[in-house]
Amino acid sequence: MRKSVFVLILISIAATGWAQKKKKNEKPEAVKQEATQPVVQTAKPATVAPKDSVPAMDPLTRHYAIKYTLAMKWNDPDVAKDALYDLIVENQGNDSIIYELAVYYYQNQKYPSSVLVSQELLKRDPKNTAALEIAAVGYESLGVPDRSLQYYESLYLLQNNPAVLYKMAFLQYRLKRWKESTTSTDILIADKNIETLKVNYNDANDKQKEYPMKVALLNLKGMLAEEQGDKVTARKFYEQALALAPDFGPAKTNMAKLK
Repeated sequence: MRKSVFVLILISIAATGWAQKKKKNEKPEAVKQEATQPVVQTAKPATVAPKDSVPAMDPLTRHYAIKYTLAMKWNDPDVAKDALYDLIVENQGNDSIIYELAVYYYQNQKYPSSVLVSQELLKRDPKNTAALEIAAVGYESLGVPDRSLQYYESLYLLQNNPAVLYKMAFLQYRLKRWKESTTSTDILIADKNIETLKVNYNDANDKQKEYPMKVALLNLKGMLAEEQGDKVTARKFYEQALALAPDFGPAKTNMAKLK
């Protein structure tokens, strides 16, 4: 889990506490969702705000926040998780802390809990993109591709992100939804923005290596053609993939199976 989140939690909690002290007849502002990196990426360290700029918070909340950051510093994830629960109890309207709990569960491979926590966030805000992503990757890790696809679809409608559509294309293939997978793949291949995007696959030495996303998509096009009985077209796409990346293992394997 990101160690820098402590400062963000302090600021977020304090801001929430300040807002709750407004007059009862004053309507609170809508919670703003910050843009987040995909959970599989490493977040950049947060800039620590000057001490004087952090609003005051109640002593109990500060106690649990310090407990959380110390647990993270000393690599005790169980205590860190307990501190997050304590913070949630004291600040039940703060979605940021609940999201950190969902991330904790995902990163510790506790996918059922990760999904359940994300559902709580989505009850509060169905358009919470961070929660949609956690739900999507959580269900995918649980081996429930149909549910995972639903959340990726919702996420794509909100973000129009090629990386999300890429995930959708492969999930649609797994679910044997050939037409939908073909459409998703064609949209991506026609998008000039994917020229700079990379995906990770194992190379011949079983080590992670970056390949252009287009290589994986051409291979997927070949797989789709093969599944529908068109081996000639399948071979053409595998050859195109290998022309861009001669060591791309999946395309090499697929070509060998055609012979």
